[in-house]
Amino acid sequence: MRRLLAALVLPSLLTGALAACGDAEEARKAMTVRVLVRDINIRPAGVECAGTGPYTHFHNRARFQVVDTGGRTLAEGSLSPGRSVATFAEDLEVTRVPTYCEFAVPVDLAARDAYRLVVDGHPPVDLTPNDSEGPALVAVVPS
Repeated sequence: MRRLLAALVLPSLLTGALAACGDAEEARKAMTVRVLVRDINIRPAGVECAGTGPYTHFHNRARFQVVDTGGRTLAEGSLSPGRSVATFAEDLEVTRVPTYCEFAVPVDLAARDAYRLVVDGHPPVDLTPNDSEGPALVAVVPS
């Protein structure tokens, strides 16, 4: 009887002990990583775009990671297509205007004090919390 009891109880105890000591699943929050690439291209607002010049690594399908300050990967994936946004708020009354290219990707992240974005192996960019358009982490490149 003792052997049967040990066989039934021991696996449960071990599982509980390992979960307490191991990397338990952290609560995650859905948010958007938004990156504004200041390439100042002349194009219509609202069209698909990619970074230009020194920012060509910002493009549709570029691999990204959101990391914490220790370099631990918290989320990863591929960038979605960028969308051009007007550089100036005023209406210039022309079709093509100076624009930036904005990338927005949804992620689920565990809470950290700070986050960084790595795109296609390039140096990390600091992300800043911004809830003006919903929960988001935002970067402007170059900062």
